[in-house]
Amino acid sequence: VQLQASGGGLVQAGGSLTLSCAASIINFRINVMGWYRQAPGKQRELVATITSGGTTNYVDPVKGRFTISRDNFKNMVYLQMNKMQPEDTAVYYCNAHPTYPGGIDKWGKGTQVTVSS
Repeated sequence: VQLQASGGGLVQAGGSLTLSCAASIINFRINVMGWYRQAPGKQRELVATITSGGTTNYVDPVKGRFTISRDNFKNMVYLQMNKMQPEDTAVYYCNAHPTYPGGIDKWGKGTQVTVSS
């Protein structure tokens, strides 16, 4: 298993949850790491990304509520989710996007997050 996501679960609206992704991939630092999510009946969508240097990017619905971070020594990526809303309910996937030409994206199996109203 190259990307193993964990930390999903059931949380009430307004609550918090932290997802973790353990990456057992070579040259972790040259990957842009990201979190994606897929809600029932919808396409997978980007949530947030982070470069090796720590530059982050968020989609508008999660800005100010979610924080992505990474530990380049432990090969870990995290997604801290605060003020969660029922619309955040989805399967969350960890992604590794190589920054070298010809690199192939890697995906974890996903972890279910359910936010109750």
